[in-house]
Amino acid sequence: MIAVTGATGHLGRLTLQALLRRGVPASDLIAVVRNPAKAADLTAQGVQVRQGDYFQPDTLVNALEAVDTLLLISSSDFQDRVGQHRNVVAAAKTAGVKRIAYTSILGADTTSMLLARDHHATEELIRESGLPYVILRNGWYTENYTGTLEQTLAQGVILGAAGDGRFTPATRADYAEAAAAVLTTEGHENVTYELGGDEAVTMLYLAAELGRQGGRPVTYQNLPGEEYTRMLVSFGLPEGFATILADSDAGIERGDLATSSGDLRRLIGRPTTPLADALHTALHSVNLK
Repeated sequence: MIAVTGATGHLGRLTLQALLRRGVPASDLIAVVRNPAKAADLTAQGVQVRQGDYFQPDTLVNALEAVDTLLLISSSDFQDRVGQHRNVVAAAKTAGVKRIAYTSILGADTTSMLLARDHHATEELIRESGLPYVILRNGWYTENYTGTLEQTLAQGVILGAAGDGRFTPATRADYAEAAAAVLTTEGHENVTYELGGDEAVTMLYLAAELGRQGGRPVTYQNLPGEEYTRMLVSFGLPEGFATILADSDAGIERGDLATSSGDLRRLIGRPTTPLADALHTALHSVNLK
């Protein structure tokens, strides 16, 4: 039995679909979700849906009963993420889970990015648990930029603090396929993968390519980190989250979100999705092309 936490999130749903494409019977898949009502489509596919809340350890133990392999998708709730993940790891041990995979961040043990702190701490929790593990250090998601295409094209500008730093984004679908691969094949025990796209790009390239495909000029405006933080707050983002975003851009400028490992390509058995292709798909999905 394979369980996926956060199964109604973007990455969780994509991973479950990738597992089904790999021939895993739906009855052997468990979607661990906080609100089962949001997983009706998974139930309709034959996937077992179980309620499990990162903040409620008892629900997690029940949700992981009879699970052999668990994919712990990192929490999107920044309220004590390490504590939430600790609850899942403890429940996995109690339930007798035999192997755990975790979605971390690229270079979690070497980068100074604020976003990496919880991930690195969680990796240590998992190693200390004694459970066989796989660490999937996902790089930046292409969807971090394709999710706001309409607004970006209308304004004609992308704001950031990444300078001319190069990063290697990949789509959620690519990362989901990698997760499905390690969950269904052997040879990954106690391995850490540094995952990212094949292509290193800059924010200038992103803006130019979006403008080219969208048929409207788009520029990249680089700002000092503190100014970018203030601007994000003025847009309505909580100050803490705005600080993390600006700090992540500083990580891009340092090269912390770039990798040449080739791990993602090898795990999915094909080249990663180029940024230009992902932009093309996203533009068509919202009828901007």
